[in-house]
Amino acid sequence: GGGLVRAMLEDGTFEARALTRDPSKPNALELKRLGADVVRFDLDDPLTHQAALRGVHGVFLVTNFWESLSAAKEQEQAKAMVASCVAAGVQHIVWSTLEDSRPFFNSQAGPKPPAVQGDMFVPHIDGKGGVDMLFPSDKTTFFHASSYLENLWREPMTLCTDGVVAVNMADAPLPVIAKEDVGRCALGVFKAGDRYKGQAVYVAGEVLPMADIMAAVSKATGKTFTYQAVSSEEFAAHSPFFQARANMFQYISSNPMWAKARDPDGAVGSKQLYPGVQSVEQWAAANKEMLLTRATVASH
Repeated sequence: GGGLVRAMLEDGTFEARALTRDPSKPNALELKRLGADVVRFDLDDPLTHQAALRGVHGVFLVTNFWESLSAAKEQEQAKAMVASCVAAGVQHIVWSTLEDSRPFFNSQAGPKPPAVQGDMFVPHIDGKGGVDMLFPSDKTTFFHASSYLENLWREPMTLCTDGVVAVNMADAPLPVIAKEDVGRCALGVFKAGDRYKGQAVYVAGEVLPMADIMAAVSKATGKTFTYQAVSSEEFAAHSPFFQARANMFQYISSNPMWAKARDPDGAVGSKQLYPGVQSVEQWAAANKEMLLTRATVASH
């Protein structure tokens, strides 16, 4: 959400209201300094919703599975927020969701990956996609992001050691995007007015196999980054927390529609929403210092 607020403040088309549980935190104070209206808001406390949403035209709704690690709680938060938005007369909800993996895995012949929470294979994805039907379609844009480039370089999203990134993607393409470009694409949805209401949009900076992502980062930084393909079982065995990630990468790599939908040059692609969306190489050049702390010693 903070990325959208910053994009709105830079763009100037809309007034920006930042909703936060604690307006005294440094990030909230920085947004206030930049010109945002910072208001206390707690997804778990519907009593804070009415004041926070008063007079609001549009809401970018982002729930945080990682805070509670509970898809059920995340779904309750989304359900409460839908009710609050409807009651407040919000005209445009941009719902940050993802494609529920259960229909895909349950339709496949042969063995399925282990479920992680109830019948969910990827709770941080399935929980979001599983409540899409609660949103009023005439007022909602279903906004699907991609894997954040920032997350590829840290556990527990991948295994990253000395510039070697290991993940169970084989040679399948992985849609990726810089975090800051997510907010800029969301702003593009709002600036388009009613155009994307009732539609699904998918955003990515590029869609590349992991080996090509590593090659682009190596070129931008002058240091060696490599990709090591591992099996889903090898990836999941690293830690009890890795099974859901292993399932996620298995889902992305075996479901061609995940990558196809996120073509940045598509009819409803990210370049339609924000033409300046960064490529992997552009992002890596801008984040060279951080990346060099994770690179191998040998240079090109």
